[in-house]
Amino acid sequence: MATYAIGDLQGCLDPLKQLLEHIAFDPAHDQLWFVGDLVNRGPQSLETLRFVRGLGDRAVTVLGNHDLHLLAIHAGVHRARPKDTVQSILQAPDREELMQWLQQRPLLHHDPALDWVMIHAGLPPQWDLLTAKAAAQEFCTTLQGPQQRLLLERMYGDSPRRWHSRLSYWQRLRFTSNCLTRLRYCTRNGHLDMHHKGPPGTQPTRLVPWFAAPQRAHHNLRIVFGHWSTLGYYQDHNARLIGLDTGCVWGGKLTAVRLDGPAPQRIQINCPAQQTPGNPAATLQN
Repeated sequence: MATYAIGDLQGCLDPLKQLLEHIAFDPAHDQLWFVGDLVNRGPQSLETLRFVRGLGDRAVTVLGNHDLHLLAIHAGVHRARPKDTVQSILQAPDREELMQWLQQRPLLHHDPALDWVMIHAGLPPQWDLLTAKAAAQEFCTTLQGPQQRLLLERMYGDSPRRWHSRLSYWQRLRFTSNCLTRLRYCTRNGHLDMHHKGPPGTQPTRLVPWFAAPQRAHHNLRIVFGHWSTLGYYQDHNARLIGLDTGCVWGGKLTAVRLDGPAPQRIQINCPAQQTPGNPAATLQN
């Protein structure tokens, strides 16, 4: 059985199908991990959501910021922006079933047998695996419970900027959402930055990529993540950190990495551009 992690789809189903054909995906034996942002900006958000849901237990998906944005629109606590490409989902006859399925997705996936963790964006340096799993579970339990609407209302915002055990309940949930679905940079002492989106080297000197912060409590984890298209494909020197957002929706590549072998194996296909960086349709927050 092969396990492949796949980068941000953002409503680009045709490239996904081409990639699965290229790797000879066998739904009877293989498993796919999706790093989040299944929807938005691309032309096939509805079809992508249906396709991944239809894979059943052959697919593991974590939530990204665009997925949470869709849930907030569906719940009526946030308005769709003109730049969003999720209207087909909101008008679909199976909308409720799709939203219920999406709502049940985790923020973090850990496979002890493979020794890999999957998230959409990043981890703050103060979190070890146990803390990260507990924070992700707390968020998802709330998202799936009677306070879902209140959570979707309160998750927007850039504070608190640093983790502390004395954060209030809603502060913890917002911090968790920001880390796991939005984070790219932080300061060396672990304060989050939610504004800078460019590749490493373009940020202010006070900031470092989240995975380069000193004294990371999660330094020993093997992590696969997405979200950061300007970073592109990233693999550290010992292949313990792999970034998979290679800008498919921007006309870059769709990337898969096979995780079950002795070393990660990268597979990529070219994608047609659905958005142009810098145009009005490309400015959705993070």
